[in-house]
Amino acid sequence: MLVGGEICRKNAVALWRFFDYNERTQRPVPEVGPLAKLSDPVTILKGVGPARAKQFANLNVLTLQDLICHFPRGYEDRTRLVPIAALEPDVPACFRAMVMNTPRCSHIRKGLDLTRVQVADHSGRLNLTFFNNRFAAEQLLYGQEYIFYGAVSGDYAGYGMTNPSFEAPDAPAVTTRRVLPIYPLTAGLTNAAVIRAVTQALAICDPPEEILPEPVRNRFHILPAHQAYLSIHQPKSMEEAEQAKKRLIFEEFFVFSAGLSLMRSARAQTVCAPYEGMDLTSFYEALPFRLTGAQLRAVEEILGDLRKGTPMNRLVQGDVGSGKTMVAAAAAVCAARNHKQSALMAPTEILAEQHHASFKKLLEPLGVTVELLTGSMTPKQKREARERIAAGVAMLTVGTHALLTDATVFACLGLVIADEQHRFGVAQRAKLSAKGEAPHLLVMSATPIPRTLALLMYGDLDVSILDELPPGREPVDTFLVGESYRPRINAFIRKQVQQGHQCFIVCPAVEENQELGIKAATVWADTLRQTVFPDLRVSLLHGQMKGAEKEAVMTAFARGQADVLVATTVIEVGVDVPNATLMVIEDADRFGLSQLHQLRGRVGRGKAKSYCILTSHNRNPETLERLKALCKTTDGFRIAEEDLKLRGPGDFFGARQSGLPAFRMADLSYDLGILKQAQEASAAWIDAWDGSDTPEAAALRRRIAELFQRSQGTMN
Repeated sequence: MLVGGEICRKNAVALWRFFDYNERTQRPVPEVGPLAKLSDPVTILKGVGPARAKQFANLNVLTLQDLICHFPRGYEDRTRLVPIAALEPDVPACFRAMVMNTPRCSHIRKGLDLTRVQVADHSGRLNLTFFNNRFAAEQLLYGQEYIFYGAVSGDYAGYGMTNPSFEAPDAPAVTTRRVLPIYPLTAGLTNAAVIRAVTQALAICDPPEEILPEPVRNRFHILPAHQAYLSIHQPKSMEEAEQAKKRLIFEEFFVFSAGLSLMRSARAQTVCAPYEGMDLTSFYEALPFRLTGAQLRAVEEILGDLRKGTPMNRLVQGDVGSGKTMVAAAAAVCAARNHKQSALMAPTEILAEQHHASFKKLLEPLGVTVELLTGSMTPKQKREARERIAAGVAMLTVGTHALLTDATVFACLGLVIADEQHRFGVAQRAKLSAKGEAPHLLVMSATPIPRTLALLMYGDLDVSILDELPPGREPVDTFLVGESYRPRINAFIRKQVQQGHQCFIVCPAVEENQELGIKAATVWADTLRQTVFPDLRVSLLHGQMKGAEKEAVMTAFARGQADVLVATTVIEVGVDVPNATLMVIEDADRFGLSQLHQLRGRVGRGKAKSYCILTSHNRNPETLERLKALCKTTDGFRIAEEDLKLRGPGDFFGARQSGLPAFRMADLSYDLGILKQAQEASAAWIDAWDGSDTPEAAALRRRIAELFQRSQGTMN
């Protein structure tokens, strides 16, 4: 162990003793060396009983390893001492001062005790006040010096400090004279409690094993594991904390990138019959339009995959309206010509029905039989459809989750297509793929994402990007307005309806929340029906409605049976209404740019001119600048890059739809430089590491297995 690591370990033991963790324990305090395993539960720690363990469990901290990997979210630098005269109002700082009088306690009223004491140094004096903390204040002895930490505040009556932390100069640096880690917390769990638990864990067990090879650490100036895991919790300086943070971010990206490399290697070892007969001339001639250069390029990349003799794993990523479905149709034609069936899984029944209608019209004249299978079909319809699928008559089956049931059996499934792939977890795609023998996989996404993030988000998928829109598609004019424009907005909605068109109105919430002060879909729909548009057909759609009810509302709107659809973001994906020409997004500042762009893509799908109106009460200059960026361009990739700068990757990687493991330390908003280094390092190391039996290689294999097991269902 390096000298620095040894010092950190001894510091941990000193702190452990200071907190008196060894009192009434049956095992001795270690000088160095572990007494526990990383897999031991946190309940072996002093002071962590069932109630505290439950609090830790709320943070997914169950074992000592979880605790050691529960990293600080930030730090307070309490290492610098300043004189009293240099203290700034509302800026926390450390200072050394002498107690100038005996603390005086006053009982103000029931539940409120005040203790006052004055301290001084060479530069000035300061009054300290402790609320309901008589015991702490009484530890301050007249004439003695202490190190204090707090923030001064005051008014015309003078400055003072309330409830500062303090320690004797010769006591261990626990709350002062150190870089204090600030941890993610949960109800009932204090930062001090986490520090005490982490300090114990570091004292009685070794940190996680080393997984980064020494050449990699040397090349990228990365700390060894034991030093990083100790320094992240007990740094002696902010610089040391940053070095530890860099190591742990690099480690997370390295493990993930290495895992993807192994997945690619495993895929390359799977063999399937290469496709033949790839001439798509008749398909192109049957189209009522010419494909864009981007579409043709994506089709050629797919044909290259199908010729290889290994299963394709490709993502077609394109902006709204870029023509992803035509690329999927070309792949389905190739599969049919090689006597293989295709299955296209759509996220909603209405979208499945729309795909079925368009594919049937386009492909059946080319000899490709198209089938539909959804949950709302009658038992007889589903039985007959499944019979045609099992017999191999249906060459392309379009459906929803009904495709995944055991009752659906394919004769020779060779191609799986997932539309709006982020709506389907890896388990669902795998279940559909298991219905064939090593079928090709093609997934489609209408969420433009910067390429670096796309390569990470979509796992081991090869990426084809559609960065052109078909000719003739007019951009959607977008405007940002305040509430004062409400009469004009309502008049414009009525004008669009009078011209025979339909309108979307999107609200950020389902039900009213007075604290947030944002529009709720349920309340706003009632207002429009009763007072604003009593003569129009206003329907309501939100995520809390039952699936069948949502499908019915969406289908009715798509068929023109409603003039205005008030909805939440449930309409972001899965409905195509060419007659809709206006999208009004209420409280637009509550959405990310990429999400707003997706919502805007619900209009402009027909021949009529379309518009998007963003409303916002927010007057924050940065917020307004972000929304104005959406008004200036309809290029989804430019918007995605802007969103990444302004908000980070949250809009791309939503909660459980992210396709990413839950990184403990890495933040894709800021750490793209480290990501590139880790990807480069892991690719080079994997090439040289195959079959290696070094301790790092074995530890890396275990870490990869743990990561992918923990991320099952969210990783793509």
